[in-house]
Amino acid sequence: MEKYAWRARVKEGCMEEYIRRHDNLPDDMKEMFREAGICNYTIWNVGHELFGYYECKYGAEHAAKVQNESPAVKKWDIYMSDILIMEKDPVTGAQPLMKKVFDFEE
Repeated sequence: MEKYAWRARVKEGCMEEYIRRHDNLPDDMKEMFREAGICNYTIWNVGHELFGYYECKYGAEHAAKVQNESPAVKKWDIYMSDILIMEKDPVTGAQPLMKKVFDFEE
């Protein structure tokens, strides 16, 4: 299973709102994750920085394609734009691919 990681920033004073919105994630976003094969998705925070990690059942390219074509993601991006600063890859529409520099698996 391919792994994927991303980073972003929450605007000053907006972390509680960011968490609240994720606590109430819309069903169409959950369905999009399933269609994209996204699982074991977690988001971590320190200060204003976010680090997200998920695994892709069907590969990162498939996950990026589904997200890029999803009306739910477009709606979510607009909804989050007032509190979130996130860079997007102009080709895939997903967060820029982070280079893995270490992996420990047993």
